[in-house]
Amino acid sequence: MTVTSKPHYATDTVDRTLVDPRIRALKPYQPGKPIEEVKRELGLIGEIVKLASNENPLGPSPAALAALAEVLPKLALYPDGGCHDLRAAVAQKVGVTGDQLVFGNGSDEIIHLLGLTFLQPGDEVVIGHPTFVLYESAATLAGAVTIKIPLTRPGFAHDTEAMANAFTDRTRLVFIANPHNPTGTVVGRSAVDALLERLPSRAVLVLDEAYGEYVYDDVPDFPAALDYIRAGAPVIGLRTFSKMYGLAGLRIGYGVGSPELIRLLNQPRSPFNVNLSAQVAATAAVNDDTFVEKTRKTNSDGLRELTAAFDRLGLPFIPSFANFIMVDVQRPCRMVYDALLRQGVIVRTGDIFGLPTHLRVTIGTAAQNAVFLAALEAVLPAIAPAAG
Repeated sequence: MTVTSKPHYATDTVDRTLVDPRIRALKPYQPGKPIEEVKRELGLIGEIVKLASNENPLGPSPAALAALAEVLPKLALYPDGGCHDLRAAVAQKVGVTGDQLVFGNGSDEIIHLLGLTFLQPGDEVVIGHPTFVLYESAATLAGAVTIKIPLTRPGFAHDTEAMANAFTDRTRLVFIANPHNPTGTVVGRSAVDALLERLPSRAVLVLDEAYGEYVYDDVPDFPAALDYIRAGAPVIGLRTFSKMYGLAGLRIGYGVGSPELIRLLNQPRSPFNVNLSAQVAATAAVNDDTFVEKTRKTNSDGLRELTAAFDRLGLPFIPSFANFIMVDVQRPCRMVYDALLRQGVIVRTGDIFGLPTHLRVTIGTAAQNAVFLAALEAVLPAIAPAAG
């Protein structure tokens, strides 16, 4: 009887020649730590306050929840690939035509589509630094070069003049998050106007307004993407339902631009990329003005609470126009972060953004903010200030 040996398959290794170098070069997004993970790791019991991912502390829009209850029996059906009802609702709300909108699995997907559509190997993408990591990911996947322009100091805002100075005939995309993530700062209209004047003819300016609804009346010159789009400028605006409308778990966002640019973005878009629940919830949420105003007030009140406390504690912070704030705890941020975790509070460390003594804190409810501040005051005395 002949025994044939079975071949050995090395399941723990992958031939690196089979993997595109652009994939190996990607920098994965680092999300905020989930509540259940913190409970498991530290054995904590009771409520955990998560102020790490800029989520809406009030939960989802009530109108969205009501709409979701009615759609559940239809989940066996594929969603509308064209997002007809959502497209009509958003178009009416923001004052554009339906062909000026593209919807995605979060605005993250629109960023990915921008890279697929407009970038080729050797092209250049100009961004601020630090900023949202997916801008660079879109460039890397396309084989494009990312040009990183440091934020201004001490203001931690986009240095739009330096960004314009970096433009070349290879520049294809320019990303500005406004308000900016992770610092919460805002670029004014005159700065965007000057940037557009120097934008190369084949380039597109992307104004990522994921936190745009949080900009208050004290920024009268806020350069809304829609104003530029209506004027015919080569601008694409990005919006999300994750923050103001509390639908982060459903992943739904959109891009707005000229019909020509949006038609191109739809070319590589996957069919049925926005699920049925997300479409229904967002269609209801976009007109939930009562919830939007409540969210804005909760956020503005919370910002005042936190900044007043930081002033009292002698902790510098970056003035924010978003639903989060960067505070300099003047100690190694990882040590403060770990100590806060043990107090049942989750925030984000600034070291991942190149700010080793900062924490990024989402604005919570009054009760959540109070828990965070009490925990912060409890842990800071036990941690030595950072050298220098």
